[in-house]
Order: sequence, then C-alpha cells, then structure tokens
Amino acid sequence: MTEDGFIDYYELLQLSSNVDADTIERVFRYLAKKFHPDNKESGDMHRFRLIVEAHRTLSKAESRAAYDVKYQDYWNRKWKLASDAGNGTAFGEEWETRESLLSILYFQRRNDMKKPGLGNLELARLLCKPLELMEFHMWYLKAKGWVERLEDGGQLAITALGVDHVEQGRLRLRKDRLLTPGGIALEGAEGRTTSRGSEDLPELPRGSDFNQ
Repeated sequence: MTEDGFIDYYELLQLSSNVDADTIERVFRYLAKKFHPDNKESGDMHRFRLIVEAHRTLSKAESRAAYDVKYQDYWNRKWKLASDAGNGTAFGEEWETRESLLSILYFQRRNDMKKPGLGNLELARLLCKPLELMEFHMWYLKAKGWVERLEDGGQLAITALGVDHVEQGRLRLRKDRLLTPGGIALEGAEGRTTSRGSEDLPELPRGSDFNQ
C-alpha cells in the first residue's frame, strides 16, 4: 500500500493491467488457495484479504473501470517521478531555488532585525514556486541548520550558519580574481587586483519584492 492508500491489485496478483477476466479468475483461485489461513505452509491472512479484495474489484467491469482510472493516475505520477529523477538539469534548478530562498532571508534579516522572518506563503510567492515544492527546500535548509522557525509567529528566518553559507558562497573563483575570506582580492589572470564591492553580495531572484 502506498502513502495515499493506493494498492496495485495487478501487481498483487502478478498480472498485467490488460489481463482478461478468465486469467484473473484462474490466478485468483491459485493465490487464494496458497494464502488461505487454513494453509499451514503458506497461509497469510493479510495477503489473503488483499487478494480477495483485488478479485472483487477486478472481476466486475464497472469496478475495474473505476479502478483503472486510479491505477493510470498512480503510474502517471510514478513515471513523472522517474522522469524528474533522470533529468539532470532539475538538480541545478533545485539548488538555485534554495540559494534564492536563502538570499531573500539573508536580506530580510539584514534589513530588518526586528522582523527577520518571512512566512511560507510569502516565500513561495516571491520565488513563484508552488507551496508544496517549497516545503522540500524548507525542510532541507532547516536540516542543514541554515534557517530556523521563529517562536513568535512561526516564520522562517536565516541563522548565523545560513549567513555564513550565503556570504562564503560569493567567495568563489572568477575569471579575473579570487576573493579571500577577509575580502582582499588576489591578483588575477590579467595581473590586476579588485576589492570586494556590492557585486559580491548575494543576488536576489529577479522580479522579487526585494529588488524593487
């Protein structure tokens, strides 16, 4: 049984979804006999009940048609899950979403220490992401210790660790210079030095209220 309560009766009976009625009856009799509670060698009350339930549903045209709609929807979601997992670009997008979320919370706390947090819905709207998707990113950031839930109102706010992560993320190798933790620029490929300026601060996603 899945988290949403769906049971794949075809898998339970070890049959394909386009199986004919006669085959369903034959396989049901075999499995019912094998897992019947009276069978001392292979009896299984729980599985026997599921097999009876599967047979009851698939042996009638109307109930099977209704079940097949749910079955197709279930596998459509599973196939999408597999497709997303195989899409390499999706991981980059997920990382960018978390970095944008942290950047917003960084500036929120820096600009207003008295109100350092933002609500889930506010963050989802600012990033133009579904709230359901944002919950995954919020879980990850909390697990890393980069954000926290405020006791007053339950809003999400960046932590000191999160601030460190955002700022250190800007100290990266570029084409012409490498910034040190102290903000001093090292000599680059063209033999010139630069100091740390506003361009090295975390960037907010375009179109967010914080860029207005």
